Amino acid sequence: MAFITQTTLSVDETQDVIARLRERFPAITSPRTDDICYATTNRQAAVRQLARECDLVLVIGSRNSSNSNRLVEVARDLGADSYLIDNESQVREEWLDGKRVVGITSGASAPEELVERLIDFFRERGTSDVSELEVVREDVRFMLPKEIRKELAAAKG
Repeated sequence: MAFITQTTLSVDETQDVIARLRERFPAITSPRTDDICYATTNRQAAVRQLARECDLVLVIGSRNSSNSNRLVEVARDLGADSYLIDNESQVREEWLDGKRVVGITSGASAPEELVERLIDFFRERGTSDVSELEVVREDVRFMLPKEIRKELAAAKG
């Protein structure tokens, strides 16, 4: 018996399922490393902290993006109103009523430009206090395949 997980599942849900599997099947085989995408894990951790500090969390991402939808769910589970939007034009006035602190995040594949446009949207409305919340510094580097590294080395030397 063995298990693997889909990389864009909720980290919390996945941990709960794995714990139940290990309870029921103590000898179950698992992946050698955590197979949840580091970006998914890091963004969900950041949204957990963001949701505790914000009245509203806006997630920029596509409706068919599993990791973007999970970010909305994580924020809502922690009591923050949260909405998934494609861009700043989808922000509704009623979402902002009575909100003092708005958190902004994005799915793993959303372009940074969309985040910047949403920040500009709030600045144009008079927001002057904009700060970045860094929960985890992402410094993961992916190595080129060995064959390509060899070819590059041969071309240089």
